[in-house]
Amino acid sequence: MTTRIEVGVRLPACRPVPDMADAARVAESLGFDQVWIPDSQLLWRDAFMVAGACAAATSTLGIGTAVTNVVTRHPSVVASAARTVAEQAVGRFSLGIGTGNSSVEPIGMRASTQSTLRDGMSMIRTLSEGQTYDFGSVQSRLREPTDFPVLVAATGPKNLRFAGEVADGAILLSGVSESALKDSVELVQSGADSVGRGPIPITASAFCAISDDIEKDARSLKPIVAGIAQHGGRRSLERADIHVTVPASVDGIYPDLIHAEDWDTAVDVCGRWISDADALKYAREFCLFGTAEEVSAGIETAADAGISRVLLQHVGSYDLPFALMESFAAAYLVH
Repeated sequence: MTTRIEVGVRLPACRPVPDMADAARVAESLGFDQVWIPDSQLLWRDAFMVAGACAAATSTLGIGTAVTNVVTRHPSVVASAARTVAEQAVGRFSLGIGTGNSSVEPIGMRASTQSTLRDGMSMIRTLSEGQTYDFGSVQSRLREPTDFPVLVAATGPKNLRFAGEVADGAILLSGVSESALKDSVELVQSGADSVGRGPIPITASAFCAISDDIEKDARSLKPIVAGIAQHGGRRSLERADIHVTVPASVDGIYPDLIHAEDWDTAVDVCGRWISDADALKYAREFCLFGTAEEVSAGIETAADAGISRVLLQHVGSYDLPFALMESFAAAYLVH
């Protein structure tokens, strides 16, 4: 591996807080640069409480949310929670924010619009910088604020340009397809250019597995592929010659395909629409699946596309990625 970009790992808060802190310690000891905590209040423990515990348990590890939202949490609450973690992890905390899909859908709410997200980010920024915010009937400020970078998670062209325009960094949620990365980086930069900003850091998230049998292991991705097709990602999948239509609702899977509690059942059910060949195409085109050499080559490709960080995800939502962390560290971080 010739290019060293930062490597983080997603830690779903699926275990009690002490266990999450232990997982962060393991990530730091193995050489990871960041851990990223997703925020979905019914699926996992509270993201900010877990982020604080991870910060307290480590000394050099970056801590981030990937991602919170301004629908289930008022922006002023986000600002205060982020400030609290940033105080514990001085110079190490990043607030990743997005539209809130997995937080809002289980409670019958709608994801935020770009306008709502823009307004929420403006409030968070104003408060975290110690300025007074005009709430209409009152003007208020956050006592003892602490500043921190705000990153926007994005997939579609409009939100990618939006991230470049307003955020301190972008989190790409569409994997590491070479062509998709190129297009996404250009869109983020076009947003930055439109307001006279220079390049901003870009993090690319990807499902990852060190595997000598990618054909077998790729089958586990079927619910991911189906979920992407459900949520308007069919055009993206077509980049890899995956042409599928998945019903908007699939009975027997809770809470949704991408976060299914019974993953084996979800894999079997999604086989109705996603073939083994489709899953393999997705693994090769969008994921970091394969031998250590293939995964390293994929990271090199991401670096060449202008990616600053990769955010690794394991398949599944209710266990911690120790196997991924250990196998990836042995193959990549030791070099």
